[in-house]
Amino acid sequence: MPSLKDLRNRIASVKSTQKITKAMQMVAVAKLRRAQAAAEAARPYAERIETVLTNLAGGAVDGAQGPKLLTGTGAQQTHLLLVCTGERGLCGAFNTSIVRLAREKANALIAQGKTIKIICVGKKGYDQLRRTFEKQIIDLVDLRAVRTLGYANAQPIAKKVLDLFEAGEFDVCTLFYARFKSVIAQIPTAQQLIPPEFEKSDENAPTYDYEPEEGEILAQLLPSAVAVRIYRALLENMASFYGSQMSAMDNATRNAGEMIKKLTQRYNRTRQAMITKELIEIISGAEAL
Repeated sequence: MPSLKDLRNRIASVKSTQKITKAMQMVAVAKLRRAQAAAEAARPYAERIETVLTNLAGGAVDGAQGPKLLTGTGAQQTHLLLVCTGERGLCGAFNTSIVRLAREKANALIAQGKTIKIICVGKKGYDQLRRTFEKQIIDLVDLRAVRTLGYANAQPIAKKVLDLFEAGEFDVCTLFYARFKSVIAQIPTAQQLIPPEFEKSDENAPTYDYEPEEGEILAQLLPSAVAVRIYRALLENMASFYGSQMSAMDNATRNAGEMIKKLTQRYNRTRQAMITKELIEIISGAEAL
């Protein structure tokens, strides 16, 4: 049975932890607003690029004449998985859910006899994936020093991916990230980056004539579209991270409050029992005299 001093120390320790989780929750709330605004602001631009690319691509299929980034290599033997996670923890299941989706994809590809390569954007994803796929990880992009994400942070990642593709290092690239839906809902998403997959265009949608030719525009637009997709994934991830962290720290603060309440009750009962025991000993001693 713990002594009163032990209980007091434990109550003080939990109160200190509660102050930390409460402070982290407030910081996450403040940062979430900016991250959410940035993610929502990037969506219309990214969606418009998708619309233009879909219109330009038309009915292009693998093997058709066109930019290699659009049609692919014609093979699907080597897959590159670009896994974007957070740099820090204490955010609930945010990192784990993205890694789980990437791990399931990797295991499915290996079962089919495919070769996989992994680029991790974020230390937490790297720490989890290297336990089972250490040999397949070819690079780690560390963004811990970045305070505010910008397009300049996505460009080097896109260039790395494009250089690997031009060198024939992979055939298909898939991007993994968490799409921000709300504070309590972040959706793990897998998006094929190269060759890009487009939604079926509306048959009633207007058609456009482009100058210069569609092929020339695609050759310039497709590399930029890769960087835009990665940039959007980073912004969605940032908003999802702070939303998940805010929820996790709120739950931790509530749990700490409940633990303090239970420990205080236990402390009071133990103290009352000790007082009662001392009174009984005094009374018994007095009666013995």
